[in-house]
Amino acid sequence: MQSTDFIHLGIEGPVARLVLNRPEKRNAIDQTMWEAIPRLVDLAMTAPGVRALILASSQPGMFCAGADIDEFSARSASAAWRAQNQAAIRGAQLAIARAPKPLIAAIDGDCIGGGCGLALACDIRIASPGSRLGITAARLGLVYSLHDSKLLVDLVGPGQAKRMLYTGMLLGADEALRIGLVEELSENPLTAAETLAAQIAEASPLSQNGSKAIIRRILDGAPDDDAASAALFDSAFTGPDFAEGVGAFLARRKPVFQR
Repeated sequence: MQSTDFIHLGIEGPVARLVLNRPEKRNAIDQTMWEAIPRLVDLAMTAPGVRALILASSQPGMFCAGADIDEFSARSASAAWRAQNQAAIRGAQLAIARAPKPLIAAIDGDCIGGGCGLALACDIRIASPGSRLGITAARLGLVYSLHDSKLLVDLVGPGQAKRMLYTGMLLGADEALRIGLVEELSENPLTAAETLAAQIAEASPLSQNGSKAIIRRILDGAPDDDAASAALFDSAFTGPDFAEGVGAFLARRKPVFQR
């Protein structure tokens, strides 16, 4: 296991888990945690055999209260610290959003502010029925970054994003599901995330990684195929995953893809 004081990375077979572990502060994210996230995500992405990463809390009923406002209040008068903090938050968000393998957020409890931003950066979000999600910048007199705002708009559309950002409201899990802020509700989101990760681990990694790369390009504004995306599509036909998938289909057996 790789860890800092408040965030841990564990790997078990094809599934890695990035665990927030600061219960006395409701997992509020301080500077050291923001700075650790890119390194831990990279370790998970490059670990042999890992197929998916789950973001979760060490404590049931407590996902993340957001950025550490006490730290921000004490240090934000320094322009140098603000720049360092903004760079660390951006680095953490980009590391998750641009990671090559699938990421799943298992949300149990409040998922607010910076914690909601981490969940937005994941590919899929599974929440418990009692969870609340929101971005409370308007209650603090802050402005949400463009990158994080785009992650929100990509999920729920501009109208719902404006409603959330203008008010700083917290949404219940049912409403979050209705507007597309989460993809699934479960009484035990971590178990549901582990089940989904196991299903991901059984499918083609080449297909998943290629699909994730193409979806990211669409979200970044690419309107049509170019030489790179066309080559990605074409090269799959000569790859080992295609041979295994077709062979398994013809033999009426379950495919076994190499990790």
